[in-house]
Amino acid sequence: MNGKNIVASAYKEAVELKLKAVNPATGLLLDGEFCKAGEQEINEALVLATESFETYRNIHKDKKAAFLNAIADEISAIGEDLVARASAESGLPLPRLQGELGRTTGQLRLFANLVAEGSWVDAIIDTALPERQPLPRSDIRRMLIPMGPVVVFGASNFPLAFSVAGGDTASALAAGCPVVVKAHPAHYGASALVGEAIVKAVEKTGMPKGVFSLLYDDGYQVGAALVLHPLTKAVTFTGSYHGGMALINLAQQRPQPIPVFAEMGSINPVILLPEAIENQAEELAKKYAASITLGAGQFCTNPGLMLAIASPGLEKFKQAIATAISVVPSATMLTEGIAKNYTKLSANIIAENGIELLAVSEVKNEALQNQSEAKVAQVDAAGFIKNPKLQEEIFGPYSLLVVAKDQQELEDVIAVLQGQLTVTLMADKNELSQYQSLIHKLTAKTGRIILNGVPTGVEVCAAMQHGGPFPATNDSRFTSVGSTALYRFVRPLAYQDWEQDLLPDELKDGNPLGIFRMVNQQLTKDL
Repeated sequence: MNGKNIVASAYKEAVELKLKAVNPATGLLLDGEFCKAGEQEINEALVLATESFETYRNIHKDKKAAFLNAIADEISAIGEDLVARASAESGLPLPRLQGELGRTTGQLRLFANLVAEGSWVDAIIDTALPERQPLPRSDIRRMLIPMGPVVVFGASNFPLAFSVAGGDTASALAAGCPVVVKAHPAHYGASALVGEAIVKAVEKTGMPKGVFSLLYDDGYQVGAALVLHPLTKAVTFTGSYHGGMALINLAQQRPQPIPVFAEMGSINPVILLPEAIENQAEELAKKYAASITLGAGQFCTNPGLMLAIASPGLEKFKQAIATAISVVPSATMLTEGIAKNYTKLSANIIAENGIELLAVSEVKNEALQNQSEAKVAQVDAAGFIKNPKLQEEIFGPYSLLVVAKDQQELEDVIAVLQGQLTVTLMADKNELSQYQSLIHKLTAKTGRIILNGVPTGVEVCAAMQHGGPFPATNDSRFTSVGSTALYRFVRPLAYQDWEQDLLPDELKDGNPLGIFRMVNQQLTKDL
């Protein structure tokens, strides 16, 4: 494991201080020293990424696909060591990380297949109409083109799938953009291992070396410099609201503002309708206790809010979820800072007027550090509506149950909800028709609406939408998960009245790439 910064696929030892990774469960330092990047490494990475962009953007789609598949192959080859190191740095259990490893390589191959097929460029051709009256029409052809170097911030809660070779990196590379990754301080070692795998893939497939860089930092200095660098064309971030807004504000201060695609968390409301909760009180309680505490609650889709109408069934649900939460064992949180923040914020919220603690985990591992303590609290609907603090995300195994008197008060609660990544509806089929107004209002609040499931777990596929109205994300038109995530890094370009031999292959007559195109308002592979 090499702890030097990777600048244009080459290792560079910065003169800045050396950094160490920490095991959050034991507090002990882990093997390896990592070099904090300095101004020279930052500038060189982006200069070389910009130079490589002119080559990489025009590389044939099959070669780009081979590159993405090669990254997946190299990561798979170090899978056992990578999962072990990620577990030591994050406290996450091995089975969880083994699944995350599969998701990481799977999404790389998903983008490889998308690139190889090629229709994602959204080629549109309107051929010339020289005889049209009163004015002729020019030949106009449009397609999506990559924007340039993308800065990717690794996320704390997904050391593989949202990190160095995660969905942001995979989608940016698929779009034709070089990537500069800022490793998350919580997992230097896992980042270094994946960085080495990408370097090997660059070499094996003959990619321009500036297509990938990896830089280390122990705070905010490197990240801020990357966002402000004039050669950066886009930024991705997954994390807290305050962190995301800081990057967005930095990007807007530049002489040339750039897009920041920030996923800033969510409390993911779950609406428990009366018949469902009457018929399935205990089953729903067990299901949601498991979802609330999954991964120590450290998911952006953690169900941090439950909404229900007062009823005898709800009382059964409350008793059952209290029992289920009380026996959930503590789990190691990702970092000391995250653990302290969770303890502080959850205690502060429970101390607010009108909040009642329903349940708290009674099983704590005293031998380990940074242990979570699962909690579920409740408040009445009027109290929730009056107190905006109750909508703030608490990153950890916490959820708040809001109890409404009737359907109208439930809709009043929904009316004040902020934007969410997910909203879930638990309902019996025969009661859905009674709540059409409520369902319609929910669609305005979220990027994904779930029926009779749990929000934790995000499928990587073409139809997935992992993004929602502010403040869940800063731009709800895009997703950070699934194949359409690459549309964050492209822009449309139209060619008017160009000769055939000067056009990109995607727009030439005869369709040399064999992709789907919109030709004179008809989707076709012909022409």
